[in-house]
Amino acid sequence: MTRKILNPIVFVLFALVFCGIFLAVLKFNPLEVYGKMLEEIFSVRGVQKSVVAGLPLMFTGLAVAFGYRMNLNNIGADGQYAMGSILCIWFALYGPDMPAVPKLIIMFVLAAAGGAFISLLAAIPRAFWNVSETILTMMLNYIVLLFLNFLMYGPWKEEGQMVAQTARTDERYWLPDIGNTGINSIVIIAVIMAVAIYFFHKKTSKGYQMEVIRRGPAAAKYAGMNVKANIIFVLGISGAIAGLAGFAQVGGIIHRVQADLPNGAGYTGIVIAYLAGLNPLVVLIVGFLFGALQISAVAVQITGVPSQIA
Repeated sequence: MTRKILNPIVFVLFALVFCGIFLAVLKFNPLEVYGKMLEEIFSVRGVQKSVVAGLPLMFTGLAVAFGYRMNLNNIGADGQYAMGSILCIWFALYGPDMPAVPKLIIMFVLAAAGGAFISLLAAIPRAFWNVSETILTMMLNYIVLLFLNFLMYGPWKEEGQMVAQTARTDERYWLPDIGNTGINSIVIIAVIMAVAIYFFHKKTSKGYQMEVIRRGPAAAKYAGMNVKANIIFVLGISGAIAGLAGFAQVGGIIHRVQADLPNGAGYTGIVIAYLAGLNPLVVLIVGFLFGALQISAVAVQITGVPSQIA
């Protein structure tokens, strides 16, 4: 336990020292740069912005962690996120006019279904023909992102705008903030999901089956567990979680979809999942910290640090 606590602390210190030397060689004051980062992160506004930046990363991190709990590499969270946002914004902008609550529920379901659909395109070949889900999910990213950009630069592009993005959704379909915190209530959904996944792994027979299959697929099959069905189930749920990052953006954060919206969040989710030790509760914390890194990287550019270095 002591080693688990000390390892990340020691290596973070190593990283700070190394980056400090790098900054000093480039004639920047490391203490000034780090001070600006900390000032930005630990302000009230910084915490708000960190949560907002970290929310999509929380969903993609949860998605990757869920899959890898059964040794399934979901590299396609970017594409699943993109498809979730496509279906979500489609219904928000072009679906029937209806009260806010049912509209938001349907947007939520469509975002999850979009992510699950893309994931299942890889899950079925993996389950029945042992085709690598790593390669399939990664290749599907390119297809979905090209489709997203086609819509953003083409039929769904907001009229009169230079930016490749959709129109903003009606304010009736925006999730509310939590009181006066400036933090959108979508974070509650992320927390509920992380807790649910944690108890699913610890307390359900399906979670137990996932652990057995991860440790020995042949033994699980011998014990009567349906390995193929579990592969389809796990990758489908993983994709659905990633798709909800699209709902977070449309319903809670920017209320529209933009070209290249995932912006690598799916790949960052892989790093987050591993740093969190695949623990869904820790994924939320690491996702928040990555959001803090993003907003602090922007802040240090004020000190003259180029964006590439920041």
